[in-house]
Amino acid sequence: MERHYGLDWLRIGAFGLLIFYHIGMFFVPWDWHVKTAEPMDWVQIPMLATNAWRLALLFLVSGVASRFLLDKMAAPGRFAWQRSGRLLIPLAAGIILFVAPQPWAEMQAKFGYRQDFWHFWTHDYFTFRMVGDGIALPTYNHLWFVAYLWLYTIVLALFAALLPAGAKAALQRGFERLFSGARLLWLPILLLWLARVTLYPIFGDTHALVDDWYNHVVYGGLFLFGVGLAKSEAPWRAIAALWKPAALFAVVGYFAIVAYELYYGDGDATEPGLTLVRLLRAAHMWGAIVGLLALAQLRLNRDAPIRRYLTEAVFPYYIAHQTIIVVVGHALTPYRLNPGTEFAIILAATVAGCWATYAVARRVPMLGLLLGLKWKGSAAKPAAAAD
Repeated sequence: MERHYGLDWLRIGAFGLLIFYHIGMFFVPWDWHVKTAEPMDWVQIPMLATNAWRLALLFLVSGVASRFLLDKMAAPGRFAWQRSGRLLIPLAAGIILFVAPQPWAEMQAKFGYRQDFWHFWTHDYFTFRMVGDGIALPTYNHLWFVAYLWLYTIVLALFAALLPAGAKAALQRGFERLFSGARLLWLPILLLWLARVTLYPIFGDTHALVDDWYNHVVYGGLFLFGVGLAKSEAPWRAIAALWKPAALFAVVGYFAIVAYELYYGDGDATEPGLTLVRLLRAAHMWGAIVGLLALAQLRLNRDAPIRRYLTEAVFPYYIAHQTIIVVVGHALTPYRLNPGTEFAIILAATVAGCWATYAVARRVPMLGLLLGLKWKGSAAKPAAAAD
């Protein structure tokens, strides 16, 4: 299997959901960079439908793609070098250029910062300090995904370089035995639940790379799961066979999460209740992932012209989208428009801005390189998980 088109569709869909999710962050009461004038409690209900599994699925799909690319290149050093260039260049460009308007808007919204963006970028942004309650200058904000993906890619390259062929073959056989049949469904749920119970209370969810051990266990583990899944047959058969109970777990877990947030969101839940909802969250997360992998395998593993366009476009879209949402949302807040109007304007501006960003990047090789495209102009490909 040289390319799994179904996984391309999942990746495209997950990044598409990310745009709507970050627009939702403007309206939901949860803390975020900028907020609408009157956040709405009900927005958290649809957002909780993807909160647990969206990024986890992306790391798993990235693991599958990384395995194919590693085997294609054969040399782990070459693989690490290629991925480092395709991930670290846009990460650095994002920190220096593309993300910078976000902390500027956030400082204006939260702390009354009154300088224009040029003054902020030239005088305050590169001061390497924390402002207020957690605004890092400079920062990568939503591009934390790229930093984590690069780290896991380097770990994979080290394993590939240091382990002898026999050990790698044994690990692959062990993966197939461990995650075949019903174990593919219940064992990851158990592991995700244990991580939530033991690591999350200690380390939380920081996205700070160096101290984010709960997320490293979950996202790094799912990335490595994708590496093993890429060349396995028995786990794929189990995924296709178990999609119905997986979907049931996803739905039941979702309603449990919603009930918990509505009734115990203030932190008054008992310890047994919190332990149970963490188990149901793990079931929701893995059930959704298995169900979507089955959908990719059984229904979506086919090509189409729009897939080729979106597979190329999705990484520049990802880099650009949150800055557009934050800046446009911040500009709209003083006018106190009704939420429907705000949503329509932000969505239209985000789609148009992402489309324009990619259209220019395809024609300007240097910009394309900074946005994660190959140094081929119009023949560019994205860096994240599509290779």
